[in-house]
Amino acid sequence: MSTVEFPSAAAARQETLEALPENDGVFDGLRELYRFRELLLMWTDREIRIRYKQSVLGAAWAILQPLCLMLALTVVFSYFAPMPSDGVPYPIFSYTALLPWTFFATAISFSVPSMTNNMQLISKIYFPREILPLASVIVAFVDFLFATVVFAGLFLFYDIPVTVNLLWVAPLLLLQTVLILGIVFWVSALVVRFRDLRFVVPLTIQLWMYASPIIYPMSVVPDKVKPFYQLNPMAGLIESYREAVLRGGTPDAAPLLSAALVSGALLISGYRFFKKSESEFADII
Repeated sequence: MSTVEFPSAAAARQETLEALPENDGVFDGLRELYRFRELLLMWTDREIRIRYKQSVLGAAWAILQPLCLMLALTVVFSYFAPMPSDGVPYPIFSYTALLPWTFFATAISFSVPSMTNNMQLISKIYFPREILPLASVIVAFVDFLFATVVFAGLFLFYDIPVTVNLLWVAPLLLLQTVLILGIVFWVSALVVRFRDLRFVVPLTIQLWMYASPIIYPMSVVPDKVKPFYQLNPMAGLIESYREAVLRGGTPDAAPLLSAALVSGALLISGYRFFKKSESEFADII
């Protein structure tokens, strides 16, 4: 792997000021990101190492987080306050939703402060700033892959039949990643200017979880509320995961289309906003 060369601080500031106004479009930004692809890989590797450095359990924490939450939800909503699960055992019913949700929540939680956490780097050298939040999203995806080990075990334990619709997981995961990146680009750029947002993000994620069909099935949502409820893109995605994986069916097109439109709009507008704000990051930070 070749070495990435960084310009000096003065040259970096000058290059940022001169180049960014002409390269604030989506495709120009992607070309610049591709030029620094090795730096993205290096920074992702660094983030993975830092995440588990001096950790006793290491990557096992990525498995324990959704597993422990699944066990807690199973005890509460199977014994103390029974919750319907559409005929599916509650442990795998909840874990099928918790797995993508944990990816969603972890990616946003770690990506949003990535700009302010690396303020000294941003102020000294030039590189595409989106590398910082992108690396955090990739690390969250690695955690997601580790956590699928538990899901595979539950899948076999409860003898869930494998159908061709299981292939829907790949496009659903891609669509969810588009949603995550759209949110991350918007909020990580805004938090540079409005630092209080970093306190709002955890609360929003917690409330968003209860507004998504994770603990409960979509079937308990009143019909008159569903059109508004499905404006939440994670609601449609989680229900689609359950439909494809647990029931072996084809996901409903309406909530998926809504999720795709919202996610695509967020990604395009968020990336444009991030690139237009990029030249101001060093001065604000």
